[in-house]
Amino acid sequence: MEMKTAVVILLFLIPAAVNAEKTPVLQDEDGFRAVRMAIEDLIESYPVEYPRGKEYLARADEIEKLPAGQQRDDRLRQLKREALLDNPLLKFRKLLLVQRKKGRQGLPCNWEGNERLPRTGYDDQVAMLSLDHPDDELQTVFRPQSDLFVGDLDLHFDGRRLLFSMPGKNGRWQVHEIEIDPSNPTASAGSAPRELPLIPDPDVDNYDACYLPDDNILFTSTATYTGVPCVQGSSHVANIYRLEAGTGEVRRLTFDQDHNWNPTVLNNGRVLYLRWEYSDLPHFVARILFQMNPDGTNQAEFYGSGSYWPNSFFYARAIPDHPTRVVGIASGHHGTRRAGELHILDPALGRHEADGSVQRIPGYGKPVEPVILDNLVDASWPKFLHPFPLSSKYFLVSVSLKGGSTWAIYLVDVFDNMVLLREEKDYDLLEPTPWQPRPLPPVIPSRVKPRQKHATVYLEDIYEGSGLKGVPRGVVKQLRLFTYHFAYRGMGGQQDKLGLDGPWDIKCVLGTVPVEPDGSSLFYVPANLPISYQPLDAEGKAIQLMRSWSTAMPGENVSCVGCHAPQNSGPPVKNTVAARRTPSKIAPWYGPVRGFSFKREVEPVVNKYCAGCHNAETGGIADKPAAKPIADAYMFLRRLVRTPTMESDIHVCEPYEYHADTTELVRMLRAGHYGVKLDAEAWDRIITWIDLNTPRHGTWTENVGRQRMANTAQRRRDLMRRYAGIDGMDENPDELIQQVSVPSAEVLVKVELPPQQKPPEVKITKLDAPDVKQAVRSIELADGNRLELVRIPTGEFLAGTSKVKIEKPFWMAKNEISNRLYTAFDSQHDSRLESTDFLHFDPIKRGTPLNAPDQPVARVSWQRAMEYCEWLSNETGLTVELPTEGQWQWACRVGSEDPFWYGGRDCEFAPYANLADLQFNSASHSKTFQWRPGILDQNDGHRVSAPVGSYRPSPWGLYDMHGNVAEWTATVYRHGPDSAATKRVVCGGSWSDRPKWATADVRLGYWEFQKVYNVGFRIVVSDE
Repeated sequence: MEMKTAVVILLFLIPAAVNAEKTPVLQDEDGFRAVRMAIEDLIESYPVEYPRGKEYLARADEIEKLPAGQQRDDRLRQLKREALLDNPLLKFRKLLLVQRKKGRQGLPCNWEGNERLPRTGYDDQVAMLSLDHPDDELQTVFRPQSDLFVGDLDLHFDGRRLLFSMPGKNGRWQVHEIEIDPSNPTASAGSAPRELPLIPDPDVDNYDACYLPDDNILFTSTATYTGVPCVQGSSHVANIYRLEAGTGEVRRLTFDQDHNWNPTVLNNGRVLYLRWEYSDLPHFVARILFQMNPDGTNQAEFYGSGSYWPNSFFYARAIPDHPTRVVGIASGHHGTRRAGELHILDPALGRHEADGSVQRIPGYGKPVEPVILDNLVDASWPKFLHPFPLSSKYFLVSVSLKGGSTWAIYLVDVFDNMVLLREEKDYDLLEPTPWQPRPLPPVIPSRVKPRQKHATVYLEDIYEGSGLKGVPRGVVKQLRLFTYHFAYRGMGGQQDKLGLDGPWDIKCVLGTVPVEPDGSSLFYVPANLPISYQPLDAEGKAIQLMRSWSTAMPGENVSCVGCHAPQNSGPPVKNTVAARRTPSKIAPWYGPVRGFSFKREVEPVVNKYCAGCHNAETGGIADKPAAKPIADAYMFLRRLVRTPTMESDIHVCEPYEYHADTTELVRMLRAGHYGVKLDAEAWDRIITWIDLNTPRHGTWTENVGRQRMANTAQRRRDLMRRYAGIDGMDENPDELIQQVSVPSAEVLVKVELPPQQKPPEVKITKLDAPDVKQAVRSIELADGNRLELVRIPTGEFLAGTSKVKIEKPFWMAKNEISNRLYTAFDSQHDSRLESTDFLHFDPIKRGTPLNAPDQPVARVSWQRAMEYCEWLSNETGLTVELPTEGQWQWACRVGSEDPFWYGGRDCEFAPYANLADLQFNSASHSKTFQWRPGILDQNDGHRVSAPVGSYRPSPWGLYDMHGNVAEWTATVYRHGPDSAATKRVVCGGSWSDRPKWATADVRLGYWEFQKVYNVGFRIVVSDE
């Protein structure tokens, strides 16, 4: 192709295909559309049981012809009531509900359970509503003798027994049961309910129970003795327990950080519940629908793992005539309590964000937008509570039409009809429950072996799934297993409690198990223990972070396809290496299992390898320069490490997102910092600390003191022995492995900062580089986008002691490839966000964007950068490549002997480069200490990457050769072990690098398949 001054290439972007299955949006200003659709559906679904359907349609036609006005509206309202209440699904004719005095809503905050509710002041009753005589006085089924709370109704499948929560004889919340006489349902109104024999302890609450198909009972209980960490443990966590009806035995099934809510039985016999968790995740959105067998085995996501929407999904119930769909209430975190929007979800369509959203009601034909908002539903009306599905289209539900109105019982449908069944002027009507037998779901036999203390885990192929997408086989060598000491009552891991902007909970390393070359693994794990897994490379560094956990029951055989492999895809059938051997035992990590304490595990490494120089007395050793003393070893290392922080992006991390090699600490030590050479154990201790999100404290005793912990820890151990059969991982303050003194929180975050200095003047020196009159050419892309290039001449320079010759001129992109230019090639790419600090509750504070159109593309692997070059070559007919390391350095240096084209290491960089400065060091929240290692006397105006071309260009017209994002080159850094992969050289530094890591001669190496948070690229074109 003949070269021109500018090559014009037009690329046409194809819009995403429209989902043909989406229901068209139909306008229905007067309601005729909705009522007609419901009548037509009932005619089709129940041709015999709904004989008046055609009559109703004829009346609708007649009414619609009337002139607009009150008469027309009244007649339509009457038709809707008659036609929709004639629904054969309402054949039960009697409806159980809770009547509660208005103003005493009885709903916990969305981070609490019943134990935080007032126990009295309600004027509650369980009542019966007759659909045949809806205006008659409600019939009392049960009314407590005083003004106690009554709620959390669960009717037995046979319709003859009813469970509910109410304060018990000991004043704590308890589960009660009453018999309902089918011939006279109000006969029990004067009789006392039976308080179930659950956990009688005076400091334990039991509530929110459900019947199982085998007549056993699940309930939630605060016998966990755990506190919600984000409210300092003031809310007592309730997990799920099981009551064996025949023996009275109670066994704990879930071992979670935070609450489990609303257990209910699915159509397939499994149990659905809402689980709240936030291990290094944003806690205001991390409530996930979970499922398990009734014996606690096979605990797995049902909907919402790794999703910002919905924040919460309370009161979810299985839809009876559908195998996978559920209906429930989407709500927020702060603000409205438990109530919100009525949604249908179907995990068969997808389990992430709104992928599985079937519909919001009302909202026929309208797409559901996965809004990210803390107070998600405060401004959304009407609000809904306690849905009870009659089918996949018709639902009973409590509704409040507007602020200040009472809660009333409605029949609603997917066509947007809402028919009032009953309202009371001074009372809320809640928890509508049809009084009729229900089909009995299948009984799933128990697989638990209570006497066993372990379970067996089989991982078929760790490379299956998004968690390790793109990672070559053979890279993962081991799994690191760790567990947690979750917060006790009255304490919690908020900001800087356990580490600087670090983990919420104490983390305890169990050890490692091997992964076979084909990605399979088979091993034993302790039962009844929440366990997280980290795949490790050949150097023992975590490739991916599991910011959640799984728990196996005693004797359970747990199988998993891969790392975040989608449940909706069928598992591959493989004859794996691990399946043909006996299970591995966990190889322990330097002694007994214990909470990871920096002082115990890492500080000895600092004392051995660092204190000799960083010592106030010696001021340096031999020919090494005097180093700043280490006042606080934890902060000394912490500021050199990038971690997920307390609340990182809830979406699944990219592989290697927080890999230790991307941190300045590892980079510095690997480079041979003043001759320091760590032994294998020292490396392992530092790497493990990084992979666990840099904890400082390894026991809660270090946080709150021995006296406060003694009774609390003993109490939880006792309850664990009684209801889980184990001691758990709870610490014994009197038997700590090593008691340490701990600075206060104020001391923890103080760091001595470098003195302010005036930057020297900029000087640019020229050696063998000619002053080139800029020759510019451009490639025109779609939508007016332009890729500009400048011509780089031949020349030579010294790289260390070696002379590098550039024998051919070449064209180099003036700017790093932007997101705008990259998405013309890959429309699905997302450079994502850089994690923020501390807690966050809104879209802005959840992270700093790297994905704006004019920011340089990031988190793009070398392989994908090469594919971009190939794509652009095909589109233009040019030879488009990544620069070699030599080409990159020559273009960057502009002939200067200085480390930067604009001057020396200490000169002012803010006008020329986006490097780690005051902005990078600044915290996103005023409560968080400014601790990142930025140069505080310079301000380049950007916390993360800036739009390309924001700073002054070099004399050759190139922008951002230093800083902004580091850049891939074509040059091999080194080959990996077992030829699994190759590393490529990365140059230039980024917004998160101090100047010493962004000079023209600094070279880093990352794997070809690795997506690095601060690495992008620019292209070169042959001078043909």
